[in-house]
Order: sequence, then structure tokens, then C-alpha cells
Amino acid sequence: MFLDKYIFSQVIQDQLNKKILDSLAEFIKKHGLGCSSDVWRQRASEIPTAALMLGVNVPDHAMTFRSLCNLLQDSVTPFVVSVHAKECAAVKLLIQKVLEQLMGSGVSVDEEKEDDTALLQKTPCTISALCQWYKTVTKKCTQVSPERKENLTNNDLPQSLPVVVIFKYFEAFNSQVLQDFILICSRYTQELPFVFIFGIATSPSAIQHRLPHSVSSLLCIEVFHSLSCTQHLASVFDKLILNSQFPLKLSSRVIQVLVGIFLYHDFSVQNFVKGLQFSMLEHFNSQPLSVLCCQKQEALLSAKTLSKQNVERIRHLPSFMRYVETQEPQEQVRLLTNDEHVKEVCQKLLKNLHKYHKNYYPVLQCLHSLTSSLPKFPLGKHIRELHVSCIEKNLWETEEYDSALQLLRILAKDELVAALRKCAEILKSANTKRMQNALQQLEDFIGRLETLEEDSSGNGVVSAKMEYQRTDLFQLQKTLLEKESRRTKRMNSFEVLRSQVIDFIDSLVREYLTPAEFQPLNEVCYYSSSGVLRQRLNVTPRTSIQAALSHPFYYLKNASLKTDAGTISSAAPDLCIVYKLHLECGRLINLYDWLEAYVTVMSAAEDQDTDSEECGQYDSLKHARFIQAVSEMEFLGFVKSTKQKTDHVARLTWGGC
Repeated sequence: MFLDKYIFSQVIQDQLNKKILDSLAEFIKKHGLGCSSDVWRQRASEIPTAALMLGVNVPDHAMTFRSLCNLLQDSVTPFVVSVHAKECAAVKLLIQKVLEQLMGSGVSVDEEKEDDTALLQKTPCTISALCQWYKTVTKKCTQVSPERKENLTNNDLPQSLPVVVIFKYFEAFNSQVLQDFILICSRYTQELPFVFIFGIATSPSAIQHRLPHSVSSLLCIEVFHSLSCTQHLASVFDKLILNSQFPLKLSSRVIQVLVGIFLYHDFSVQNFVKGLQFSMLEHFNSQPLSVLCCQKQEALLSAKTLSKQNVERIRHLPSFMRYVETQEPQEQVRLLTNDEHVKEVCQKLLKNLHKYHKNYYPVLQCLHSLTSSLPKFPLGKHIRELHVSCIEKNLWETEEYDSALQLLRILAKDELVAALRKCAEILKSANTKRMQNALQQLEDFIGRLETLEEDSSGNGVVSAKMEYQRTDLFQLQKTLLEKESRRTKRMNSFEVLRSQVIDFIDSLVREYLTPAEFQPLNEVCYYSSSGVLRQRLNVTPRTSIQAALSHPFYYLKNASLKTDAGTISSAAPDLCIVYKLHLECGRLINLYDWLEAYVTVMSAAEDQDTDSEECGQYDSLKHARFIQAVSEMEFLGFVKSTKQKTDHVARLTWGGC
């Protein structure tokens, strides 16, 4: 229910990319629709090209290209083609893909291999054939109604509909294929209004690196920069996690796991949202009381109808047990014995929990707005860093918070007023009475600061003439300390008011930014299983493969595969037996010795006498199974063939699971 309402990565990413997608649409309208008049281009053979800088978050690019295609087809032109490098190894295949997506199926790649009948039915794979088709289609557009014509072209000339070719992952294309295709298309610019879009993950210089000047000079290039992946993450963090309406709350360790996977693996916002989805599903599945973390009215209704089993679960929550310990003895007895009273108390605690979140997020945003402009970012550059610090410990007990307050106490008047105005804008969106009272006090401080006249004494420093006289070091230190004490005691009116403002901000932080673990019933809406999340999302394939080969019982659930430490089960799959045997070898493994050890294990599986002459002998079937197992080991990357000894293989990994 909540997944569709709160987490929909397509909608979120479309909102983040709306500005750049609209800019691309305007670029194509300006250059593509105006191709008949060569005012905008220097030469008639130039092709308008948009270099779309998408960044290194490659997993998110497919969704961006999909949204771009839909936008262009709906508002600019129906002739949009999207090609991928792996489908266009040669220029003929690239032209075929363009024609197939524009004209539909039935495009012949190699005309020489087709019979006469097929040639009559299929269109040759050439740009000239595309020109003929384009003229035919645009003539048909002139016969439609004026309303339909206007919707299709956004112009009075339907013949000038541009043909947009989107090159996904520009760096992956073969350079020669790109050069040939651009040269061919440049010869048809008077007949076909081509517009190219290059999806680039690195930098605009990739175009110059892959295309010579003779080819790149045929392109009229304009660069478009999308938001960076970190800006995308910040927007998603604000819309989902830092939202009191979002049902799921994450502990500090879970946030660190998700952000760590984002920063050190793929930079994918889409995968980050999938991590949130998994966290929500895992929380609802593992926590029976998660029904209480929904919206306020639904949570209160659920609290009234709690079953006896769920009431007992509430009593065993650590936060509820701490709450019981703070009550009077008589109240403690009622909470431990009376189920109906627990339900009533649970409703009250849920109300307080919702109020806590409604007050927490505005104050958090205000504090981040005040400290994000300070030098060296004492509380973190991003709001997620400040949020993690607040939910895991008392923020005001840290050295970073003390240094941030010290820097705030030396702000100039204009800087302080500007920062307080940002805080006032944040508090205006809060709907609680406490935040409205805080807003009134903040606006009062802003008004007093604006009407404050400059003190004639300047910054409050007492001027005094130094008497040039001979004195010792102790006397000089004493004199400086006395001057410093006089300076701190004598504060002007602005400094007094500034100190009051910072004290007010400090009181808000101490009252509303308390750690979430101090709130009763916080377990019902906070997901804290960071170990499970890391195990599911941040998998290590090599470790998993080694665990499966070393302990196949845990995967196959076969009791005969249980073995003691250091032993090999003869009932295990061939790959597991060969893997365990290779762990006992050094850098080079003799294939014959390896085969002999394998046959010995297999003989034990057939209940042969280990002292008999037949034990250790192998037939063609065992030999074939061994060769297949070794080939699988080589495919998995555990061994490789070596030129040092022809009958040996080299071991590539060390240590077992």
C-alpha cells in the first residue's frame, strides 16, 4: 500500500530531470523544426547535436532515456530513435536499427542474399530509402485535420518534423561506426532534419576523443548538464526519509549502509530507492507491530483493536519497558496487567511519536540551514549527515556542535538575518502549535535585528594606548588577560541580541532533536536491521560462491552433506569435492594428483575397500566428471591453465570460507 504511494522511482526521477528534459525538448524544437531556414547553422551540412551529460550513475540512465523518448514523442516529434552500442557493431546494423524503429520491421540488411520476391517486399537498408519514406509520411500529415496537425508538429510546417537519434552510452560505440554514420547523415541534411543526442557519462571531451575534427566539425554541438547523482540523492532523501508523512523511519546504521552502497558502488538513485523498498518490506514482514507506524488516524484505530498477543509484544519492547520504569508503582502494575489500559496508553504514545516527528524535521532543517554555510561544515555538508548524528546521540554533547555554535556567535548582522529568514521560511510549512510559537519568536528576533542601530562603540573593543615601558613577561601576560576580560564583559546591543538568538536556537535543538530511541514505541516505525540489509544489498559473489562450495548442506538442505570440519562428503556434488581438494594444494596443482584424490573420494561413495587394488582406479565416466568439474572451477575463476607445466593448473584464490 505504501510502496505505490510514497516510493515510485520513475516519478521521482522525472521530477528531478524535468528541467533538463524540457531544455532538450526546446533545443530540438528550435533547431529541428527550423531546419528549412539555415539561420542557426554555419553550414548546411551541420547536424544539431545535444551532448547530454548524465554522470556516472549508469543504472539510472535507462530510466532517463525512456522519459526523454516519451517526452519527445508526445510534444515534439513522433520520429524518435534510441540505439545501443551492443546492437550496432557495424554501420549497416546501425542504419538498420534506425530504419526499423522509424519504419517498422521489414528492412533488408544484405540485399545480395535476398531473392527477388523478398526484395520487392522489403525496403533496402539505406538512408535514401529513409528519405523516400519520410517524404511519404510527411505528405500524409498534411491531409489530417488542422487540430491533429498542430498537436503533431507544434508548427505550421508538418514537413519539418525532426528525426531524433539518441545514442545511449556514447562512449561504448565503435568510433569508426559513429564516423561513418555521421558522414552519411550529413549528406542528407537537406532532405532529412536529423537531430542527434549523445548520452555521455564522462565529460564533453569524449566527443573529441572519439571523433576526428573532420567529423566533429559536421556537428553543431550544445552541452546539457543533468543534476549530479549526489544532488539526486539529496532530493530523494528530502522527499522520502526527511518527511514526517513517510511511514518508515530508518536508524542511523541503516542510513549509513544505504548511503555507503550508493557512494562506493554504483551512484544509482534508483538502487537507493530499491533499498528503501526492501527496508520497508523487511520491516513490515519482521515486525508484527509495524501496522502502528502508518498514518496517525489509522495507527490510533489499530491501537484500539490490538490483539492480546500484540499487547504482550508491546510490553516486551525495550522503549516501552523504559517508559514503564519511569512511571509510579501503581501505574506500572496497570501497564503490566491491564490490556485495555495498555491500549489507551499506546494511543497516547503514538500521538506523541507523530508530534515528535512533525517537530523534529523542521528544526533539523533549520539547524542545517544555519550551519551548512559555516566553514569546514562542523555538522556536515549534507543534511543526511546531520540527521544521522541526531538520531544516534545527543547532538549538543558533541564537539562539532559546540564549534558550530561558536562560529554562529561571530556572524555579522546581515549574515545572521539572512540565515534566520531561511529558518522562518522552513518553520512556516510546519503545522504544529509549537513550531508556530517558535516562528513568532524567530520573527520577533528578526524584527529587532533589523531595527537595531549600529552601536557607536563598533564591535565593543576597548581602545587603549599601550604604554611603552620595560616590563617582564608575566606582567605583559597579566595586562593582556585584563584587556581580554574587559572586552568580553562589555558587549554592545547587537552582540547581546545575537547571543539571545543563538541561545534560542540551542533551546530548540535540545528540546526537539532528541534521539529517536528515547521515544516510546519507536521500534514500530524504525527499521534497524542493518546487518540483514547489508547482506541482501551489498553481496559479495566470491564469498557466497565459496560458502556454497564449502558448505553445500546450507543450500541443498540434504542431511547426507553434513560433515565435520576438515572432511569431505563423498555425496557432495563433483564441483564441491574438487573445490575442497584444491584448497589443500599450493600455487600449482598437478592434474593427475588432483584426479587421483577425486577418484579416492568417489570410491568411498561407492563403498569400495580402500585397501583393494580397484580403489583409486577410475573409468572414463569419472574422468569426464572430473574434467567437467575442473572446467567449472576455471569458469568461476578459481584456477587457470599455465604455460610453466602443461599438466598443472595455477591456483588463483587463497583461503577458504
